[in-house]
Amino acid sequence: MIFAKPQPDSNYPALGDLPLSRTEVDRGCERRTDEGWLPSLLVAPGTRILILVAGRAHVHDGTLVFVDAADVPDGALYVYLGSAGGTEMVLAAFHEAPAGLATSVQWLGLRDVAAGLSARDAGLFVEAVAIANWHTGHKHCPRCGAALEVVQSGWVRRCPADGSLHFPRTDPAIIVAITDESDRLLLGANAQWGGKRYSTLAGFVEPGESLEAAVIREVAEESGVAVTDPRYMGSQPWPFPCSLMLGFTARATSTDLVPDGEEIIDLRWFTREELAEEVRTGQIGVPMGVSISSALIENWYGGTLPEPETLEN
Repeated sequence: MIFAKPQPDSNYPALGDLPLSRTEVDRGCERRTDEGWLPSLLVAPGTRILILVAGRAHVHDGTLVFVDAADVPDGALYVYLGSAGGTEMVLAAFHEAPAGLATSVQWLGLRDVAAGLSARDAGLFVEAVAIANWHTGHKHCPRCGAALEVVQSGWVRRCPADGSLHFPRTDPAIIVAITDESDRLLLGANAQWGGKRYSTLAGFVEPGESLEAAVIREVAEESGVAVTDPRYMGSQPWPFPCSLMLGFTARATSTDLVPDGEEIIDLRWFTREELAEEVRTGQIGVPMGVSISSALIENWYGGTLPEPETLEN
């Protein structure tokens, strides 16, 4: 008997290349530990510097703008980002705008432009925002309180008192599109959104917990719905400040809805027709743009949802 050779599944992960998951950057992890590497790049003529100010970068015509090291104002935190196309890239991060920085250009956030950036620029922007956010929140040793030193090309902080090393952290969170036996989609309204914006349910993975167990627990906590068969669909970083969103689908074995009343104030089952009509007329809002929730919803819907004709205040 002759068996056909298995072919790569072009649909894996099912959600495809999500906007914030794309990259064409070699991060060069093996070079970071050379303490002379980053200083050498800052004096090398071919190095390109990405300036980041409070999470915003200079974007022109849908492209990140890079500068020479000599054009970076004083006081930057430097981090090696990697190389792309033979060019070495370095981040110069500022918590607030320094004196001498050009203010006549567009400084835009990641969520504003990520979908329109190239894979290289999207990957660099996500990496830059994520590592800058980590540095902002990790300036002192959690053991003794001493001010931490930046080492290993910006990817590690070291305590000068006890020598402990502190590495960037990423918080995994699941986000799930839940359907019932009629293929209706469950969406919830978060208290922070005022009850008019609905999204897929999500939550952080707890210590010692698998992703699948987190899906089942979080859905039950937020909606009272029991689910089974959690299936991985794709992931993307969400550096606001340090999450990795892992997308799933799951099947509901019950349909009675009990919002937790704290995070989730309303829950609804939607048919495709109902969701499209309420989004189109502006009765409700749903995530759009670069979020993985948008990708999960549109994967279930089978395409792009209609643009709202009116917006409900």
